[in-house]
Amino acid sequence: MSACKTLVRTSLSSISSSLRASGPPIPLLHSPSLRFSPPLSPNQGLRLASHHVPSRPYASISTEAADFTDEAQSTDSTLEPPENPTQDTVEQLLKQKNDVGRLMKMERSPESAHQRGGRWFPYLDKFSCGEDAYLNSAEVLEALDPYILDVRKERFRRVVKNRSYSVCLVVEGLGDFGNVSAAFRSADALGFQSVHVLSCDSSKRYRDNRHVSMGAEKWLDIELWDSTPECFEVLKSRGYRIATTHVGMDAVSVYDMDWSCPTAIVVGNENRGISDEALDLSDLHCSIPMKGMVDSFNVSVAAGILMHHAVCDRTSRLGCHGDLTFEESQILLAEFSLRHSKSSMSIAHEYAKRKAAVLTPRI
Repeated sequence: MSACKTLVRTSLSSISSSLRASGPPIPLLHSPSLRFSPPLSPNQGLRLASHHVPSRPYASISTEAADFTDEAQSTDSTLEPPENPTQDTVEQLLKQKNDVGRLMKMERSPESAHQRGGRWFPYLDKFSCGEDAYLNSAEVLEALDPYILDVRKERFRRVVKNRSYSVCLVVEGLGDFGNVSAAFRSADALGFQSVHVLSCDSSKRYRDNRHVSMGAEKWLDIELWDSTPECFEVLKSRGYRIATTHVGMDAVSVYDMDWSCPTAIVVGNENRGISDEALDLSDLHCSIPMKGMVDSFNVSVAAGILMHHAVCDRTSRLGCHGDLTFEESQILLAEFSLRHSKSSMSIAHEYAKRKAAVLTPRI
């Protein structure tokens, strides 16, 4: 038996030596199986059935866990180590607006652009690389394509297909960050891209609840607000109606609402509920019918129920929840690719430098 083990070790060793001697590895940039194809346009939908993602042997549990880690590959074909799980917690992100803002990579549309009416979408087709250098979404995808695994790219496409900005979640003054984290996780799972956080006490320290959110905050567009009037004014300028959750005589059942209309769902503090200010400024009050002795849900549970029903109602009325156009889907796909890994930004910047060098005329 020991002789067999020695033989196996020797054989593997000789194979490795011969591969190293045969020449340098093929760069990922030239690998035809790693192209990041753009999202399908409506007239390309029939091709979806024939689309095939190369299969790899893996266990479902380990793949699911790996799918939420950084999978960018360097030029020597080795995977990057995963990000430190103790960084970028929900607590840390929501303490400072700058920390949340840095998660968003593509250029944001100016707020005035949405006050003229029309469809709300937050991003321009532009990624800034510094010194007046920009890449559009197609160029971002081309730059990052060789460094993202096929299974990850397929997941990005599937998630973007089911994303929508037509309904957003607003959490007002929650005291338990575990509830905020759980609401983030539900929003991501149900296809809501936009989440707003109204803080009543920005100085309050919360415990780390990244294990509750499961890193969902990395893939959401989170906006922080210091005042309810400011938040509601901006949301209304973007075309949203404000629906606050409230148990009262004038409350409309969530089952009687038309969720195909752009709607901002507002849930309130665990103890006090929605503030009087928010109730006065909202367009309507809504409630979840309850049949038990207790007349309230946990706030994160209520948020999950509201969002789930919104998805079901929109699907029955519109055929699906996701409603991004082809151009918007490509921009959001580029946004996800830039958020994928810490090295994604530097890779895109290097691509922009090479692009500029090619376009610069030689004297």
